[in-house]
Amino acid sequence: MVRNVGSADKVVRYILGLIIIALGVYYKSWWGLIGLVPIVTALVNFCPLYSIIGVRTVRKKSEPTDGSTHAA
Repeated sequence: MVRNVGSADKVVRYILGLIIIALGVYYKSWWGLIGLVPIVTALVNFCPLYSIIGVRTVRKKSEPTDGSTHAA
């Protein structure tokens, strides 16, 4: 699995997931369990839907601009 969920996207997913769960508890509905989906995708940094539609919200690592290479 390649990471496709960025840090800002993770925050939104956590908040959305918690809101959905809270609404499920408030209305005493099992539909609140759907709130686990955005939380789990944030935890694993991977969203299957994003991979299907080709979306990535994670930033690419920047390469050195001075031409130097990093030795291991």
